[in-house]
Amino acid sequence: MIIKQVKTSETWQVRHEVMWPDQPFEFVQLEEDNSGLHFGVFIDEKLVSIVSCFISDNEMQFRKLAVLPEYQGRGIASELLNYIFELARKKELRRIWCNARTNKKSFYEKLGMKDTFQIFSKAGQEFTIMEICM
Repeated sequence: MIIKQVKTSETWQVRHEVMWPDQPFEFVQLEEDNSGLHFGVFIDEKLVSIVSCFISDNEMQFRKLAVLPEYQGRGIASELLNYIFELARKKELRRIWCNARTNKKSFYEKLGMKDTFQIFSKAGQEFTIMEICM
């Protein structure tokens, strides 16, 4: 498993396939993507997981964490998040947060993130804001 920075456009296929397969492909192409840092996990040179990070002031928001279905359950997302948590520590950021699907909340809690109980809906999905202070 290799984790490295990737181009914005490299994230779109995994995002679409995993997160929003019922939406048009353009739905996962976000204007703000150009201001982010994007990381991917490669197994045998295949991109199997992605995350996008946006740093502002002393905090980082990560978005669009996704792992291809056939690679889920192997700890790949945990490794990727630990990678960006370490990046945040090196940059001396104070807070990392994300909009997590509420049915995935326990995954983020296992990594030390806390639920802020700020819940909202988007495209028929319910989300809560999860955070970890460094």
